[in-house]
Amino acid sequence: MKIGIFYGGSPKGSTFQAAQNLVKHFGKDKAAMHNVGDATREDLEKYEYLILGTSAWGIGEMHQDWERFIDVLVEASIDDKKIALFGLGDQVEYPESFVDGMGTVFCRLPNKENVVGFWPTKGYSFYFSTAEKDGKFVGLALDEDSQPELTGERISKWVEQLRLEFQLN
Repeated sequence: MKIGIFYGGSPKGSTFQAAQNLVKHFGKDKAAMHNVGDATREDLEKYEYLILGTSAWGIGEMHQDWERFIDVLVEASIDDKKIALFGLGDQVEYPESFVDGMGTVFCRLPNKENVVGFWPTKGYSFYFSTAEKDGKFVGLALDEDSQPELTGERISKWVEQLRLEFQLN
């Protein structure tokens, strides 16, 4: 396996479902998923590519499992790995903090130059997001509350983008 998909969120929730969808698109022979509530540093270090996903809790905070796991991520030996991010949020209910959990994970990464998978902000309606850098999201933004009908297509397009950026065949 080359790709480790690490998610934090409610068991069987939207972030879990997005992670499952990513595994399906990449293939079970190439990708495996881990809940950050149970993951270890060794789990992170064994993959060539990492995909990190979080939901936004409250007003844009990372899921509580990420709060506990973020230090493990920062201390892991991941300097040589390409990393992609995805985040879930609600742009209608929380337009001032849309997918801020993803922005927080990005901010804590020691080597931001390893991050791939930036995603356009076009098609979203929000006021502010810590996950927006230079007019793009730092990863795939999903809104299962206001735009669930777009999730499947967004994931498909993002996976194709990541296949190129990860240089997978």
